[in-house]
Amino acid sequence: VQLVESGGGTVQPGGSLRLSCAASGFAFSKKDMAWGRHVPGKGLKWVATISKNGATNYLDGVKGRFTISRDNAKRTIYLQLSNLKPEDTALYYCAAEYGSDFHIWGQGTQVTVSS
Repeated sequence: VQLVESGGGTVQPGGSLRLSCAASGFAFSKKDMAWGRHVPGKGLKWVATISKNGATNYLDGVKGRFTISRDNAKRTIYLQLSNLKPEDTALYYCAAEYGSDFHIWGQGTQVTVSS
């Protein structure tokens, strides 16, 4: 299994980024997927999930600002980040369904929101 995240960077408050996660090594279209973020000292939080059927869920603090999507033909999920805030600064990971939870196999992509 391999998940490769990309698209992170440094943006000013109010800015936007689009994260991508390319998947390989498993039956991508049959798995729920997720984006999580890790802040040192605060642990990992799941910010968005998307089911194999396309149903989505979001962490309360990102609803209306983040959008998760998937392209099964490209074996890729995306996270559109808009109206970014300094508190969105984190290392963002994508994860694949694994048993009853999600598992991270990638290295993450850093998002920094700073003026």
